[in-house]
Amino acid sequence: MVDLHDTEFVDVDPEVLVPPSPPSAFLDVLGLVVTLVSPRRVEAYVDVDERLHQPYGLVHGGVHAAIIETLCSFGAAGVAAADGRGAVGLSNSTDFVRPHRVGRLDAVATPIHLGRSQHLWRAAITRADDGKLVAQGQVRLQVVDPAGLGG
Repeated sequence: MVDLHDTEFVDVDPEVLVPPSPPSAFLDVLGLVVTLVSPRRVEAYVDVDERLHQPYGLVHGGVHAAIIETLCSFGAAGVAAADGRGAVGLSNSTDFVRPHRVGRLDAVATPIHLGRSQHLWRAAITRADDGKLVAQGQVRLQVVDPAGLGG
């Protein structure tokens, strides 16, 4: 876990909860349930079944990468929102540690670095039944003015 005392932070009230918005059909397809979003920690879980499998009957790596990116992005967006800004992903590095077939996976994201222009977050996905690490990753995000994000 991140030692929050050794991490550089922008000035953010750690008690402020920032709900994810808007709702996402993509997250519905994944079945991801986000249970906590704060500037210091994001938590979620997913109950995995065969709909999230790749051809060998294991959870598709893209599922892990999407969960990691989602949690890190929600956390960074919560911090950036304190200054009326947003956050967009620059890179996602996800490591697959062990296979998983069915059952609940828990995920937690925490900040490594919260700078004024970039954030770096890490996330871990563990099996709920034994706590073993299934995947881990980190996401670098750019803090941006939302008006500059046009389509």
